[in-house]
Amino acid sequence: MTDVLLTVGTRKGLFIGRRRDGAWEFGDPHFNAQAIYSIAIDSRGTVPRLLVGGDSAHWGPSVFHSDDLGATWVEPKQPAVKFPQFTGASLERVWQLHPAGPEAPDVVYAGTEPAALFRSEDRGESFELVRPLWEHPTRSKWVPGGGGEGLHTILTDPRDARAVTVAVSTAGVFRTKDGGASWDPSNKGVSAVFLPDPNPEFGQCVHKVARDAADPDRLYLQNHWGVFRSDDSGDNWTDIGQGLPSDFGFAAAAHPRRAGTAYVFPINADADRVPAEHRCRVFRTSDAGRTWEPLSAGLPEEMHYGTVLRDALCTDDADPAGVYFGNRNGEVYASGDDGDSWEQLASHLPDVLCVRAATIGG
Repeated sequence: MTDVLLTVGTRKGLFIGRRRDGAWEFGDPHFNAQAIYSIAIDSRGTVPRLLVGGDSAHWGPSVFHSDDLGATWVEPKQPAVKFPQFTGASLERVWQLHPAGPEAPDVVYAGTEPAALFRSEDRGESFELVRPLWEHPTRSKWVPGGGGEGLHTILTDPRDARAVTVAVSTAGVFRTKDGGASWDPSNKGVSAVFLPDPNPEFGQCVHKVARDAADPDRLYLQNHWGVFRSDDSGDNWTDIGQGLPSDFGFAAAAHPRRAGTAYVFPINADADRVPAEHRCRVFRTSDAGRTWEPLSAGLPEEMHYGTVLRDALCTDDADPAGVYFGNRNGEVYASGDDGDSWEQLASHLPDVLCVRAATIGG
C-alpha cells in the first residue's frame, strides 16, 4: 500500500500518523496545549511542507511550518499573518491554509477570523491581506456564525491561478476571477432559512465547499441547512440533499480523481449537533448528488455522538483513495478503499478540529 501522512489537529495539539506497508503509527503530539484549527500539506516542492495554524491561549495564533514531516518546526520571527493597522482588526484565528496549484508554486492562502483572505508568495512564511475582499461593500452586513466570523474555505481553480473561491460564515461564497482585485457573491440557489429573505445575494451560513476532481466547474456545498451542487463554478446552485437522513452538517470532501463523487457527514440538526439518527456514518454520492449511500462498515454500530467539524473530513491522493475523519469524541477513522470500509486509528484524543492527508515517499 502507498505510504500516507495523516495530520490531525485537535483542541490540544497536533498528532501525526504514518502508514507504512499498510500499518499505521502515531507519534507524540506537537504544539502541546495549542488548538490546531488549520493544516496544509504542500507537496508542490521537492520536499513536502507542512503548514499549521496554531492557537495558544497564552501567546495567541501563529502559523508554523516544517520541511521534515514534523520532526522540527519553524515559527517566523515576525507574525506570518497580521492585520494591517488601518483595519483596526486583530487576528483571532487562522481557519484555513491552502497551497495554490502548481502554476503558482510558492503561493499559499490563509483564511482567518475576522473573515479575511491573506496571500503568501514564499510558501507560507509571510502573508499579505487581500484588501479588495476585506473592503468588499457587503462586509458591514456580514454577521458572525456560531463559531465566529471565519473565512474557512479556499479553493483555487486548477486551470487558472487567478480564479479563487472562498466561503465565509456567515457571509456565503465569494469568487474572484482576476487574482483578488474584485469579488462577487456566488450564492444563487443557496438558502438561508434563518433570514427573513431565505434567498439573499449574500449572508448564507456556508459550512464547507469542495471541488470535483474531474470537473473543476463542479462544486459541492454543505450549508447550515442544505447540501448543494454547482455545475458552473458557483454561478448557480442546486439542492442535492434528498436521500440524506439530514441535510444539516459541517463537512464536505470530494474524491481525488473520481467524477461526481463526494462525501458528507450528516448531523441531526443545528439544535442537536450529533450524528444523524445517532449513527456514525459517512454518506457518499457517486453521481453528483442524485443519490447517496451510507458508508459504515467498520464504524461503531451503537448509538454515537461524535460530531465531525467542517475540516475534520478529508481524502488523500492515493489509488484507491483514502478517506479520513475525526470527531469531537477524539476518535479518528480511516478508509483505504474509497470509503467502502473503515478502521479506527485513534481514540481518546482531544476534540478533533481538522484532518489532512497525502501520499508521501518512503
